[in-house]
Amino acid sequence: MEGKEPKPEDPTMRTALLVINCVILTVGNSGGSLISRVYFVHGGKRIWFSSWLQTAAWPIYIFIIAGAYMYRSRTTEPTSENKLFYMKPSLFIASAVIGILTGLDNYFYAYGVSLLPVSTCNLILASQLAFTAGFAFLLVKQKFSAYSINAVFLLTIGAGILAVPTSGDEAENESKREYTVGFLMTLAAAALYGLVLPLVELMYQKANQEITYALVLEIQLVTSVFATAFCTIGMLVNNDFKVIGREAREFDLGETKYYVVAISSAILWQGYFLGGIGIVFCASSLLSGMVTAIQLPILEILAVIFFREKFEAEKGLSLVLSLWGFLSYFYADIKKLKRSKRLKEKQETPETDIKSVELPNNVDSGV
Repeated sequence: MEGKEPKPEDPTMRTALLVINCVILTVGNSGGSLISRVYFVHGGKRIWFSSWLQTAAWPIYIFIIAGAYMYRSRTTEPTSENKLFYMKPSLFIASAVIGILTGLDNYFYAYGVSLLPVSTCNLILASQLAFTAGFAFLLVKQKFSAYSINAVFLLTIGAGILAVPTSGDEAENESKREYTVGFLMTLAAAALYGLVLPLVELMYQKANQEITYALVLEIQLVTSVFATAFCTIGMLVNNDFKVIGREAREFDLGETKYYVVAISSAILWQGYFLGGIGIVFCASSLLSGMVTAIQLPILEILAVIFFREKFEAEKGLSLVLSLWGFLSYFYADIKKLKRSKRLKEKQETPETDIKSVELPNNVDSGV
């Protein structure tokens, strides 16, 4: 139907969209994690402000959605199907609820990253996969193999190793109590986002309208607006708006770079969230969690390079267990893919044999 957004049923188109969202998520997650730590390392102290930045760039989606609408208006015949927004009220309410949960999750994450090194923080966040898997099983009936269960177990143990602080993890003037609080806040962030991804997948399944990528952008817009509103309330209560100017002037890297860090953080984190729900749209919430988790080695290396963080034996063991878990998960996927191909070949073979023995129409089968 003209004027209606097409759903990418073409496997090639869906694969391309999946790859694009994986790249967006990877850049957003890696860059967002590092830039958030830059803010706190160089004098930033406002946790609610850091939380607010993670979704504050939501106006970007208005320009994208408006641009897509104008393009459809020029390239298709005017019809009632060509709308600026396709979202129905039920989907709007669901997106708003997820947005509030996302705002709370942003606060947990910002609190954790304010107290912990990037490498430690992201090793703990690897446990998000375990929470995603558990909630996906409960909410969307995700099926698991022995390999995927093993992956979840290893990642959980790997994060658990970091529950005990080492001397290299504690910053100057940071107590073990602060480390514990940072650990628990980061773990809470992993658990809550592990719930959010399956909720997004469930929302897609239960929506009483066709889910297109244009609609995914609208969902992310609403989610980001409500997450930002939630954090705005926190900033007002905490008087963050009154001290941002002073904090910028006192920032170690200078006032200009303070605002560069803030704007960069907002843009990068929007890429992370858009990529996350985009992968859920193209595949599943479990895969979205996996793509986030497999960036762990990249973040570990970047943290050592940019922040000169120490890499103790505990982090090494946690990293090995996490990588083992990733490999286990992907090995299961490879086996599943091969099994599906063999099953498809077996299903096609009998049909070929039957066709090969069929008699021509002009032959009398009674002879």
